[in-house]
Parts: sequence; structure tokens; C-alpha cells
Amino acid sequence: MGYVHNTKDMLIKARKEGYAVPAFNIHNLETIQVVVEAAAELRSPVILAATPGTMVYGGREYIQAIAEIAAKTNDIPIALHLDHHETVDSIVESLELGVKSVMVDGSHGSFEDNIAISKEVVEQAHRYGATVEAELGKLVGQEDDLIVEAADAAYTDPDTVQEFVERTGIDSLAVAIGTGHGLYETEPNLDFERLEKIKNLVDIPLVLHGASGISKEDVRKCISLGCAKVNISTELKIPFSNALRNYLVANPNETDTRKYMTPAKDAMSAVVKEKIMMCMSDGKA
Repeated sequence: MGYVHNTKDMLIKARKEGYAVPAFNIHNLETIQVVVEAAAELRSPVILAATPGTMVYGGREYIQAIAEIAAKTNDIPIALHLDHHETVDSIVESLELGVKSVMVDGSHGSFEDNIAISKEVVEQAHRYGATVEAELGKLVGQEDDLIVEAADAAYTDPDTVQEFVERTGIDSLAVAIGTGHGLYETEPNLDFERLEKIKNLVDIPLVLHGASGISKEDVRKCISLGCAKVNISTELKIPFSNALRNYLVANPNETDTRKYMTPAKDAMSAVVKEKIMMCMSDGKA
């Protein structure tokens, strides 16, 4: 059947055809199964995104192996993607295991530092046939242990985008246009004008981080302005944990993991399908 893809062709096709490939944050066997089964049912390409914290929790080898089995047993394009990795060593470790899509996050360093680490990761990853996403500008919120305060959130400066892309050789660019990680305390105010400017300056696909809690209309507007990958995390965790909690409270004597994980997976699956439809990637596999 399939194999674990890089994200190059996946995202170029999406950008050209006006949809986005959803990137869902996964943590273990159950969450990978939910995402892949929902994507297979809707015939959508899909990206399994794993943060450094997920790799510590699940184990790089385990996560890699589960993703490979998922790809092998389904005939949709599946990529395992390193999300928000910050060290070259951790990225190389996964490249050696067979990861084909990585994100290096140098966005909290200086512009030159960000270029240097992104360029180094590009040189390593391209040797393995892997694609690289980098980020310019900071996102508000928390991703694993990295917390960015609202006041520090630097929007991506369109004037620096071309130079950044040319000097690093990256394959896709995560932009900061007013989105954040986690759920929003106030209605996010997205800077579409800035996004449009960036889209017109570079040819590579753009990536929208922090899409949990953003309206379907706003996400689709971002897609129309060049975002070919949309990251979703928090909105999947909530239904999973709520359903799990409710089941255990209602069935206090239940000890069978298979029994209480099933309603949690079902609840998460409904949201995964909703997000695939939002990204308009259904039927594009």
C-alpha cells in the first residue's frame, strides 16, 4: 500500500488546488489510529504531527513504527512530521529512523540565528529526502513547554520573508498572523492582509499554526491565501479527554483499557472529520 511521505508534493498539490492538508498532533497508538482511520474514510491526505514532548512520551521508534504501519495499511498519503523541534540532534535522530518531514523552530532566536539553524536542518534533511518547515515570527501560547506571551508575539514581517526563504532553502513556511497555540481567551484577530503579502512574495506553501478555535470561514480564507497545511492540536485533546473522563465517571468499576478508550477515540474522530472537511482535503487522497 503506502509509505511515509515527505510533505513536498502533498503541499504543492494542496496550494495549487485550493485546499489544505490537515496536520493533527498525535501522541500514541490510539490518537494515530483515530486520525488515520478518519482520513482514510474521507479519502484525505493527512499529516501526523509529533512534538518533542510526544516523542519523549511515546518514544521516537514507537511513533515512527506506528506511523509506518498506518501508511502501509492505508492507501492515502500519510506523512509523519516533527512539529516544533528545536535542536538539530533531535531532528537527525528521526531522519535516521525514516521521518520525511520536519519542522525546525528557530523563531524565538534572532533572524540570523533562525536562518542558521533552518539552513543546517535543510542541508541534513534534504540528504534524506525529507522536507523542512521553518517559522518566522512567534506564535502566542504554549506548545509543550515553550510559552510565548501575547506581548512578545512577533508577527511575521513580510519584508524579511523572501530573504529567509532564499537563504535557508526551506520547503514550507509557518507564518505568525495572529494565531496562537491552545484555545483563545479572546476572539483571534487574523491579519489577512499580511498573509496575502507573504503569499505574493514566496512560491512555497505556507503553514497555519494554532488553528484550534479559529472559525471555519477564517481558516478557509487563510487557505485561499496560500496556507496549504493547517495545524490542529487542542481541539482534538478536548473531546478525547472529556469522553474518557465521562466514561470512567459513569463506569467507576471499569478497568478494561479497550472499553474506556473506545468512546474517547469516537469523540476525537468526529472532530478530525470536521477539520478535514474544513480544510477541504476530503476526496483529495
